[in-house]
Amino acid sequence: MEGVIHPTDTSAFRDCFSLAWKNPYVLRLAFSAGIGGLLFGYDTGVISGALLYIRDDFKSVDRETVLQESIVSMAVAGAIIGAAIGGWLNDRYGRRTALLVADFLFFVGAVVMASAPNPTLLIVGRVFVGLGVGMASMTAPLYISEASPAKIRGALVSTNAFLITGGQFLSYLINLGFTNVPGTWRWMLGVAGLPALVQFFLMVFLPESPRWLYREGREEEAKAILLKIYTAEEVETEMQVLKESIEAEQQQKGLDEKINISQLLKTKTVRRGLLAGVGLQIAQQFVGINTVMYYSPTIVQLAGIASNQTALLLSLVTAGLNALGSVVSIYFIDRTGRKKLLVISLCGVIVSLGLLSAVFHETTSHSPAVSVAATSHFGNFTCPDYGSAGFGAGTWDCMKCLKASKPDCGFCASPNDKLLPGACLVSNDNVKEMCKQEERLWYTRGCPSKLGWLALVALALYIIFFSPGMGTVPWIVNSEIYPLRFRGVCGGIAATANWISNLIVAQSFLSMTQAIGTSWTFFIFGVISVVALIFVLVCVPETKGLPIEEIEKMLEMRSLHYKFWENSSSSSLDNNKKGQSV
Repeated sequence: MEGVIHPTDTSAFRDCFSLAWKNPYVLRLAFSAGIGGLLFGYDTGVISGALLYIRDDFKSVDRETVLQESIVSMAVAGAIIGAAIGGWLNDRYGRRTALLVADFLFFVGAVVMASAPNPTLLIVGRVFVGLGVGMASMTAPLYISEASPAKIRGALVSTNAFLITGGQFLSYLINLGFTNVPGTWRWMLGVAGLPALVQFFLMVFLPESPRWLYREGREEEAKAILLKIYTAEEVETEMQVLKESIEAEQQQKGLDEKINISQLLKTKTVRRGLLAGVGLQIAQQFVGINTVMYYSPTIVQLAGIASNQTALLLSLVTAGLNALGSVVSIYFIDRTGRKKLLVISLCGVIVSLGLLSAVFHETTSHSPAVSVAATSHFGNFTCPDYGSAGFGAGTWDCMKCLKASKPDCGFCASPNDKLLPGACLVSNDNVKEMCKQEERLWYTRGCPSKLGWLALVALALYIIFFSPGMGTVPWIVNSEIYPLRFRGVCGGIAATANWISNLIVAQSFLSMTQAIGTSWTFFIFGVISVVALIFVLVCVPETKGLPIEEIEKMLEMRSLHYKFWENSSSSSLDNNKKGQSV
């Protein structure tokens, strides 16, 4: 957001509370727009639990991994289109209008999903919700950023990230609440229509972004809104800065000129801003976060937890840690700086993914053996592949049993100790009940393991490190790194890149775990995280405490502040002097 440089000796987190007392109007704008983030988070989290029960209702979904991935990822595909349209919609009709359209799409999608009689219509509903998610993902932080004083801009944009993670946590609570209710997953998915209606009502009575209004020539309307955000003296300063910014844009190309990709790439500051912004959005997805958020209960089951309810309960812990990480981000984002948080975050993510990979390697290579006696105890329900293995049956273990197909097979653990040899049986509802009636655990996703708890610890560590840095900073950087005129379009490009990356990860994760194993899948995410760390150190500027004009100058001179541990303001001044002396 445009403005003068504010002192950063006090925490923006404390300033937010101070502002809430002195001028709650700014927080009202931020939290009303941030409901879009809540919806974004709810949709991300709810499908992970709903999928467990969708598989029970639709056997075709349970049999086909690709269909499971499609139910998850078609919302992402819709979000790609929504983010692309959202960039144009933001610049043409304004941030407020874009949020209202997103709410309408959210509501329609929730109704369609809740009433879906088959997987096809369920996927259609997911696409509608995805369109709303895509628009909200780039509009909400943009609206909040343009209605925030520079001093607390990062903290207020972080409230949107907090609401995203809060929505994810809420989705897990609602998933648990509906586990014993008829219709389970229909209630889980349909509840998303309620906050969409609430935000639609609130946004009808809130103003448009003052920055967008000024750019459209509606200066008096912009000034009236700024007077509710700043003091009279600060408003005059903000208006003057906006005027200078718009005049500079007019001299460069003319306001009426159509923005195209060629123009974006020819403008040095925009090109370098896009490299940092788009690169961060791609990295955010390819370090594997949405494999955790979309498939968290499934990952817990892969770690050796058999019960759906237990898997949901343990996943609630990861969602809670994710929300807590966003609170930490609000506190540190304008105190520590964007780049330092990214570096710390990625270092922790790399360690956590390495631990996850090692644990899953151990659990899959040391799973309980299959016992001939235990299997024959269930009569004619022996897994056909195991029954036809002959002398090779002695080498079978739980993992080999679960990989059997045509028909699928499951592992019925020993009643005395789940780590002892168990039975390899045909996987269906009748056999599942027979196994449970003998007080045995029934496994179809993962195998019993004494190291399952360590996988949960690694998963928790991953969330703890990811959320405060890679979870929030990419959105903040993208809301403040672009010139005003290009901000909507560039934000749309970055959000679209995020969702395309999200789609690739969501559509491939379960297939990857089947093809190469869970251990190697997390190892690949770890390698990508190392590459992301190098990218952040080389290509991402530190924008802490700087107005948009100063960021533009920094990009123009390519002073990308490699020494992330130093104070960004003083480093920027030093770089300015170096640039002037060249």
